[in-house]
Amino acid sequence: MSGFVTWFLQGPRQISATGRLAISIIVLLTVVACSNQAAPEPTQQLSSFGDPVNTNGADLANPIGETQAGDAVGSAPASLSSLPSIASLVNTIEPAVVSISVESLNRGLFFDFTDEGAGTGTVIREDGYILTSFHVVQGAEDISVNLPSGESYMAEVVGQDRITDLAVLKIDAEDLPTVSFGNSDKLEVGDWVVALGNALALKGGPTVTLGIVSARGRTISTERGDLYDLIQTDAAINDGNSGGPLINLDGEVIGINTAILRNAQGIGFAVSSSVASPIIDSLIEHGRVTRPLIGLTGADVTPARANQLGINVTDGIIVTRMSQDGPAYEAGIRVGDVITKLNDIPTPDMAGFLTLLWTFDVGQKIQVEYLHEGETTVSGVQLEERPPGA
Repeated sequence: MSGFVTWFLQGPRQISATGRLAISIIVLLTVVACSNQAAPEPTQQLSSFGDPVNTNGADLANPIGETQAGDAVGSAPASLSSLPSIASLVNTIEPAVVSISVESLNRGLFFDFTDEGAGTGTVIREDGYILTSFHVVQGAEDISVNLPSGESYMAEVVGQDRITDLAVLKIDAEDLPTVSFGNSDKLEVGDWVVALGNALALKGGPTVTLGIVSARGRTISTERGDLYDLIQTDAAINDGNSGGPLINLDGEVIGINTAILRNAQGIGFAVSSSVASPIIDSLIEHGRVTRPLIGLTGADVTPARANQLGINVTDGIIVTRMSQDGPAYEAGIRVGDVITKLNDIPTPDMAGFLTLLWTFDVGQKIQVEYLHEGETTVSGVQLEERPPGA
C-alpha cells in the first residue's frame, strides 16, 4: 500500500477518467481490507504510579475509568484512566485534620489590638492531643480548635519546640479519630504524597493536594532559625497549611507541613516523621524537648573554605565559635578545627552534625573525630543539657 500511495502522490498529473476510476476502486478495496483486519488483543496496563499500590489497610479506590473488554469506543486513554483516586484515602485521614484559630494581643503606643491567625492541626491521640506548627501558636493568647464535626474547643499548649517548629496542643475531648505515623526514612525521591491543610482558612474542610517527594534532608533558613532534615515536595502548600499532615499512599503521616518558599512554585517543606516522633513524645511527657549541648557553632566545609584552610577534606563542619566553658572546649577542640565524625559516624555538614548530635543523651560521653592543625584527632566530649529556649 505504501508503494502505491507514494506513486499516486508523485505520478503524472494527467490521468484519464478511466484510469482515475480504476485507481479509486483499488483505493476503496484497500481501505475496506484494512478495516476488516482483527483488532489487536488488549494488553494489561500497569498503573502510571508504578507497581500496584499496597494499601496496608487503607481502602484506596480502584483506578478510575479502568478499561474493560467491551468498553465503548471513546473511553479515556489508559495513561489517564489508570491514575488511582485518592478519595477513600482522604476520607480516612480527613476526620483527624482540624483547623486552628489563634488570637494574639499586640500592645500599641496608644491602644492594644488583636491579631488573628489560622493554621492546621493533626490529631495524634484520641484523648485530645493535637500536633501543629510552633509558629502557628507562637505568642497566642487564645487558641481554638475546630473539628470536622463542627465542634469547637479551646486549647492549651502542652509543649512547643522552636528548633523543629512543632507544638502539641490539648483539648478536652475523647474518642477522636487519629492518624498513624509512617517511617519517613523509607521515603524515596519520586514517591507520591498528599498534603492536607486549612489553606488560606477557606471554609468547607481541608484543602487536599497531591504531589511527589522532590528531595529529602533539606535545610532552610527562616526568621525563627534554621530548620533541618526537611522533606521537600511539590504538593501545593499554602498559608494555613502549617501543622497539617503530609501522608503517603498507605495513609501514614510521613511529615508535618511547615513552610513554603516565597516567589517560587512547587517548593514546599515538611518536618519528617522521623524527626517529629521523638519530639512529640518528649513534649507530651515533659512539656519540652531535652537536647544535649556540645558548646560550639560551625559551618559546612566548602571547596573554597577547604582551600583557604589548606586541608584535603570536603565533608565536615568548621568550628566557627565556641563557649570557653563548654564541653567541646574542655575536650581540646578549638575554633578552626574541622569535625568529621561523632562516635565514628560521619558528619558531612551542619545539618547532619546537629541531627546526629541530638540523638545522644544528656550526660553521654561521645567520641569526636576532627582535624586540628592538619592532624586527625579524637577526643571524648561529655555532653551537657541545652538550656530551654536556646
